[in-house]
Amino acid sequence: MKKGFKWVSLTLVLVMLALMVAACSTKESGNKAAEEPKKNVSLDFVWFSDGAEGDVMKGIIKEYETKNPNIKINLIEVAYKDLSTKLKTMISGGQPPALARISTTEIGAFSNSAVDLAEKLGGVDTFTSQFIDSLKPYYVVKNKVVAAPMDVTANGLIYNKTLFNKAGVKVPTSPDNVWTWDEFAAALKQVKEKGGAKYGLVWDFTPHRWSTLLYQYGGSMMDADGTKATINNDAGVAAVQYFKKLHDDGVMPTSVWFGGENPNNLFRSGEVAAHLAGNWMISNYKDVTNFEWGVTYMPKAKQRSSVPGGKFVMAFNKSGVEKESADFIQYLSSKEVNSKYNKDSLFMSPRKDSAKLDYAYGKEMFEVFANELANTAPAAAQDWSKQEIVPKFSTDLKNSIIEVVGGKTSAKDAMDKVAKIIDKAIADAKK
Repeated sequence: MKKGFKWVSLTLVLVMLALMVAACSTKESGNKAAEEPKKNVSLDFVWFSDGAEGDVMKGIIKEYETKNPNIKINLIEVAYKDLSTKLKTMISGGQPPALARISTTEIGAFSNSAVDLAEKLGGVDTFTSQFIDSLKPYYVVKNKVVAAPMDVTANGLIYNKTLFNKAGVKVPTSPDNVWTWDEFAAALKQVKEKGGAKYGLVWDFTPHRWSTLLYQYGGSMMDADGTKATINNDAGVAAVQYFKKLHDDGVMPTSVWFGGENPNNLFRSGEVAAHLAGNWMISNYKDVTNFEWGVTYMPKAKQRSSVPGGKFVMAFNKSGVEKESADFIQYLSSKEVNSKYNKDSLFMSPRKDSAKLDYAYGKEMFEVFANELANTAPAAAQDWSKQEIVPKFSTDLKNSIIEVVGGKTSAKDAMDKVAKIIDKAIADAKK
C-alpha cells in the first residue's frame, strides 16, 4: 500500500510540474508576442504649402515617428494648383494616398473617397465639439466627418495706425463697442481729411471677401439646405447697395473693383487707411516698416460676421492604412500639436480651446480675428461649404456687383439675375 501510494504521489507531482512548465511556457510565449514590434507602416501624405507651414509639419512628423517607430510618413509636396489633379490621378489609379492636406474647395470633390473619421475617433459630436462651430458645414458631409480642421481663416480689418493717429481717430478696442458701417465710413473720411490718407478703404476683389458684408446684413447666397437662392432678398440687395454707397461716397477707390489694382500694394504704400482682408495678411504685412499698422474689429450692419475658411487633413479609403491614418489625424488634432502647428506657422487654430496662442508675432492681432470668427453667422459656412455649387456662380456674382457699383444696373435687378444662375447651378448639381 505504501509503495503504491508513493507511485501515485510521484505521478501527481510529475503531472503538476508538467502543468507548471506548460503554463510558464505559455506565459513566456504570450509575453514574447506582446513584446513583438508592431508591423512597419508607411503613410503617403500629399501636402502643399503657402508659407513656412511645410517645415513646421516636417518637425511634427519627425516627433510622431520617434514616438511611433513603426510608422513612416512620406510627405509628398505639390503645388496647390496641382493638388486636385494629383489626388484624382492617385485615386483613379487605385493607389490613393493615406492622407492629404486640402482646402475647403476640395472637400466636396473627394468626400466620397474619404475615411469617416467619426467612426474611428469617437463619433461626430465628440470629434466636432473640439472645433469652432462655424467650420462644421465644411467637413461634416452627410453626417460623416470626412476631414479634420488644421487651421482656420477669417476676414477682418487691418488699419494704418500712423494715419489714424495723425487724424486723431481712435479705433474700437473691444468687441463691445464696434462701429456701425456709417460710423466707420465717417471715421475713414476723417482719416482722409486730417490724416492725409489718399484712400479710405480697400477691399479684396473677391466674392468671398465681399460676402462679409452680405452676412453682416443678415443675408445669405442660398438657404441653409442649399435648395434655392436667397441672395436677392432684402438683405442681399441692401448689402450690394451699401457697397455701392462706399464707392459713391469716395470711401473706397474704384481702382480695385474696376481697374484690378492690387489692394495689398495700395495698403503697403502707406496711403490707405484700412484694408478688409484675410488674417493671412498679418504675416504678409510683417515686413512693412514705413508706417505702423494693426488690426481692429470690423464694423457691423445688422449683426457682426466674418467668413470662415481654412485647411484640413483628409484620410482616404482603400489606402490599406486607414486606422494608422486616423491615429495620426487624431494626433494632429490634439490641443498640444494643433496649437504648436498654428503658433509656429502664424496661423489661427480651429480648436475652441486654442483661440489665444503665444505667437512670436501678432498675438493681439490674431485674437481680434479669432473674435470675428466667434461672432460669425452660420450662413457663411453653410454657403461656402457648397463647393459643388458656388464656383458655378461666383464669377457672375462678382461681375454683377461691379455693374451695380458702376451704375449700369440696380442692386435688385443684379441680384435677381444672380439668383437665377444660382438656382440653375443647384438644379444641375442634383442631376
